[in-house]
Amino acid sequence: MTTNATHAMNATSTTNTAYAVHQIARPDGFPAASDFAYVRTPVPEPRPGTALVENLLLSVDPYHRGLMDGGEGGFELGTPLEGRSVGRVVASRDPGLAEGDLVFHREGWRTHALVTLGAGGTRKLRGHEGVPLEAYLSILGGTGLTAYAALTRTAALREGEDLFVSAAAGGVGTATGRIARLLGARRIIGSAGSAAKVRHLTGVLGFDAAFDYHDGPVGEQLAQAAAAGGGGIDVYVDNVGGDHLEGAIDVLREYGRIAWVGGISMYNGDRSPAAPRNLFEVVHKSLRLEGVLVRNHTNLQDELEDFLVPHLRSGRIGTDTTVVQGFEHTVEAFRGMLRGENLGKMLVRVEA
Repeated sequence: MTTNATHAMNATSTTNTAYAVHQIARPDGFPAASDFAYVRTPVPEPRPGTALVENLLLSVDPYHRGLMDGGEGGFELGTPLEGRSVGRVVASRDPGLAEGDLVFHREGWRTHALVTLGAGGTRKLRGHEGVPLEAYLSILGGTGLTAYAALTRTAALREGEDLFVSAAAGGVGTATGRIARLLGARRIIGSAGSAAKVRHLTGVLGFDAAFDYHDGPVGEQLAQAAAAGGGGIDVYVDNVGGDHLEGAIDVLREYGRIAWVGGISMYNGDRSPAAPRNLFEVVHKSLRLEGVLVRNHTNLQDELEDFLVPHLRSGRIGTDTTVVQGFEHTVEAFRGMLRGENLGKMLVRVEA
């Protein structure tokens, strides 16, 4: 049975009703609300080796947009969408999970899920005292792990180096800025999509400089921001692609490194843009460009938590999240994230 987003969805462990978001059509450019449906089903019973989880927080991420086009590895129509989630075990037939355990898993975009410890990335949360639940889907979750891997492994940021981050007010961008400061970056420059976000970067997150990419050519604005610190950057963490990548190549110093995380400028349109016009500068400057896939760095999860938890407890860093209240707003939260309406990581709290 399908419902619309205005239907009351007070799905809790005291009811026998579960809800899930299904994709029912392929988006033509920017996803429309009509491409999705909220589907009501009975709460599933755990099978041997599984546990029933009631989801508490859901993540909506840029990578979902590409999967919605289908193809190899893409989402199938008429089935529950997947996504990162944190939930509480309410019934278990998995010997590794007990009722009441908090777990991270990838069966999100639904109120209830059956999970198996160790399968599909499902893991029991370490439950650090004094750390809010939102952290496990932001700075301690996939976004934080992406930023940490990009900085410490892909780009190998060194103390005293200068960094540029695109889409710096988003989930990965804010985590990159936080972690880079802890690693000893000298200057951090960010780009964002509004004057308010620029103020947030410099006034709240401690970026040394930031600019609105709508205000003029990215390359010129980046060069100007870098000049204020002596000129040039050493590392670029790219969440955008396109003109941001071209501008960064111009400003990078010799032996600079690019950690390419995503290309949000290309998600809803042409997926095959022309290469940056200055691509040969990668050779001329001995630059290194490498893609970052978080699934290749899950072995860093404990290292990430050990590094960041003391700073979360002390208040030196925050979770940097925008939390939408109510499962019935999941689709709009996703669409809002693609429009750049979030500061930090966009999450959905299942129960308003």
